[in-house]
Amino acid sequence: MNIHIIDTGFFKLDGGAMFGVVPKSLWNRHNPADEKNLCTWAMRCLLIEDGGKLILIDTGLGNKQDQKFFGHYDLHGDASLIGSIKNCGYDVTDITDVVLTHLHFDHVGGAVRYNPDGSQLLPTFPNAVYWSNEAHWEWAVDPNPREKASFLKENILPLQESGQLKFIEKDQSPFSNIAFIHVDGHTEQMMLPVIQYKDQKIIYAADLLPSSYHIPLAWIMSYDMRPLVTMQEKQEVLQNAAAEKHIILFEHDPVFEAAVVEQTEKGIAIRERGALSTFIS
Repeated sequence: MNIHIIDTGFFKLDGGAMFGVVPKSLWNRHNPADEKNLCTWAMRCLLIEDGGKLILIDTGLGNKQDQKFFGHYDLHGDASLIGSIKNCGYDVTDITDVVLTHLHFDHVGGAVRYNPDGSQLLPTFPNAVYWSNEAHWEWAVDPNPREKASFLKENILPLQESGQLKFIEKDQSPFSNIAFIHVDGHTEQMMLPVIQYKDQKIIYAADLLPSSYHIPLAWIMSYDMRPLVTMQEKQEVLQNAAAEKHIILFEHDPVFEAAVVEQTEKGIAIRERGALSTFIS
């Protein structure tokens, strides 16, 4: 197995929304806000070579929305989804599977793109199976008013129309070396891939732990649908990660790709953080 970080650029989100009830005087030390109170965040995907499969986890924001949309999020940076995949020596036609942790626009936006003449939206990866789960799919295609702006039909429906969409059942996996943790705090049935890499496990934390700054239990995003559930889920994942020495991979941390945590007298804390290559042998 080989694992590649796939950088898809940076975007900005409101600092208060990303840190919830935590005072700005605390979170601003870690990820300083600009004059609009916006903080920079990564959109970090993962590419896994495993046997005959080439598995992509999440797809970033994509590039098909209009300038008004992108103006809200200040998409920036030199990296792109397709460019980063090509830097690893692959083409979009090589991807066999795309795992979507959930269907918010910054995770699924790159899954669909326009055809060359701009007349039709098609899956970006024509030979891939796209994986979600039925409960989350139903939640996304008929969204609640609070989450509606995060579930964009142009990102989602073309996957179903293409016939390339399949569902992962709870406690099951189509992959020999990837299991899934299903969590409900951020959104209904978000899936966290747990990758068995040699004798180590890597947890792709998606939006349960969007960054290394979100390790403290109370540091929870205002975007979460069920914040108390998020807190419980974080505690379970972090305690297990500390006990088993799992690597946590952060999708949105603007600086640190990964970390390992440990139990301290004050609770779970970061023992070390840095590039994923720091932790895998």
